[in-house]
Amino acid sequence: MASSKTAVPAAARPKKKAKYTKRDYEAFLYLIPWLLGLFILQLYPFISSFIYSFCDYSVGGAMKFIGLDNYQQLFVKDRYFWTSLRVTLLFGLYVVPGKVILALIIAMFLNRDIKGINLIRTLYYIPSLFGGSVAIATLWRLLFMDNGVINAMLSFFGINNVHFLGDTKTALPTICALEIWQFGSSMVLFLASLKNVPKSLYEAAEIDGAGFWARFWHITLPQISPILFFTVLNQTIQELQNYTSPAVITNGGPLHSTYVLGMMLYDQGFAYFKMGYASAISWVEFIVIFLLTLILFGTSKFWVHYADE
Repeated sequence: MASSKTAVPAAARPKKKAKYTKRDYEAFLYLIPWLLGLFILQLYPFISSFIYSFCDYSVGGAMKFIGLDNYQQLFVKDRYFWTSLRVTLLFGLYVVPGKVILALIIAMFLNRDIKGINLIRTLYYIPSLFGGSVAIATLWRLLFMDNGVINAMLSFFGINNVHFLGDTKTALPTICALEIWQFGSSMVLFLASLKNVPKSLYEAAEIDGAGFWARFWHITLPQISPILFFTVLNQTIQELQNYTSPAVITNGGPLHSTYVLGMMLYDQGFAYFKMGYASAISWVEFIVIFLLTLILFGTSKFWVHYADE
């Protein structure tokens, strides 16, 4: 008896679709450089530094596990750690609000349609092109040293020589002034967000008799609050890791009044080659930044407003 099932020719059978196409493999190929950078330049150092922080490890020497000894040394015995932590937090406390407020003020001033406004905006942004530059930090030191240009200008008005970089009370604010001066990137973000605020809101507020400050508090700030939050968060993370300006301008002095954690980390790791101890410092700095980030995210619900809310 013939079978009721008819055999389907092999050529007529649907071909099984390949799991990955040639374009998929090309995409994977393009991802390789990024993946290598992620694993070799980010994840590997991140994990390694965590392991090193529990070890007695010097460059070229053997690595010995010592548990929490590095952290105990840091918190209990190192007389410079708490000073450095305080200086780092003060540095961030001075720079972040100063830079954000100044950037917002300048952005509001530049948010106008006047002749030559694009050139003016470019001039205000130029200082930020040299952010973190050793050359700019060196120039700042030359300007504010005892026989520098600033003191020469002050002496013209009868003001005695001011020790901007040699006094513990003025050294840190002088360095902070350099960081605040480089506000261009934040200014551009604020300027873009101000452009997106509907003009109809201001027109309605003016009809209701709202003044400048009322419009600023109830319209401008709520409308740009997401960008404001991002700027504060980004600047906080950036400034708490600052190394270049204090290192070049004052080298941590006078009397460690500008000795930030970034300098302490560098000295321990690359001057004394104590990589284990330097890793412990880096993780303490990471935890401080992480906690401040959590605080910013936790409080954002009270002052950050999004369009869909």
